[in-house]
Amino acid sequence: MSDRSDPADPARPAGWGDGLRFAFGTLSVLRVRVERWDRAAAGRAMAAAPVVGLVLGALAAGAGALLAWRAGGLPGAVAAVGALAALTRGLHLDGLADVADGLGSGKPAEDALRIMKQSDIGPFGVLTLVLVLFAQISVIAGQFDASTVRGVLAVLASATAARCALALGCLRSVPAARPGGLGAMVAGTVPPVAAAAATAGPVLLFAAVGALDGWSALRLPLAVAAGLGCSWLLLRRCVRRLDGITGDVLGAMAETAATGTLVALALLG
Repeated sequence: MSDRSDPADPARPAGWGDGLRFAFGTLSVLRVRVERWDRAAAGRAMAAAPVVGLVLGALAAGAGALLAWRAGGLPGAVAAVGALAALTRGLHLDGLADVADGLGSGKPAEDALRIMKQSDIGPFGVLTLVLVLFAQISVIAGQFDASTVRGVLAVLASATAARCALALGCLRSVPAARPGGLGAMVAGTVPPVAAAAATAGPVLLFAAVGALDGWSALRLPLAVAAGLGCSWLLLRRCVRRLDGITGDVLGAMAETAATGTLVALALLG
């Protein structure tokens, strides 16, 4: 959760510190003071979003590992997934449900966006949430049952991949679907080079970690790449159907990347 304030010097170029504060302030419940609330800082924030994923993933993985150690893989997985939802106030899950309802309606862009903006949840949203949460919990439980380290790395990889997807969703070539809101604030703010760095960094990190743990060095990065590929397909679908992105689309991309990463880990394990 953020404490927003106007920048002391609006003409000052946004730095990475501004971006990190913006990222933690908008993507987590952690209390930070956001000193820049503009598109320049938003671009930095979306490129730095994987750092938020690593921090939140570490917190959730710790909670999951503790419960898995005492009670088994399934309770540990529920704790990890629940912790991630609590640390974001369910922001991405809410976006996933809204996008499922909007796309599932089969209606034109304007009507689909109106459905997504409504506060209630429809049958497509409910079904999607149930399936996604079941997939995430079942895979993480299997990883914790295999070993605590694998469970922790699965949570870290999925949480980080989810935030990498945000950089892809905010590429400069991707427009906003409607004016106003967080989606319009961050849409089109990330240059391709920054998006490539935001995704390549975590992939290389997990390659090194996987090798140190005795796995194939390709297992974790391939899973992250698969998750990001799934989120990219969703992005293309949303841009075609909705003429751009919204905050809900970014949330749906994050959950899609996380779930795709976990499913890939299960298939590669």
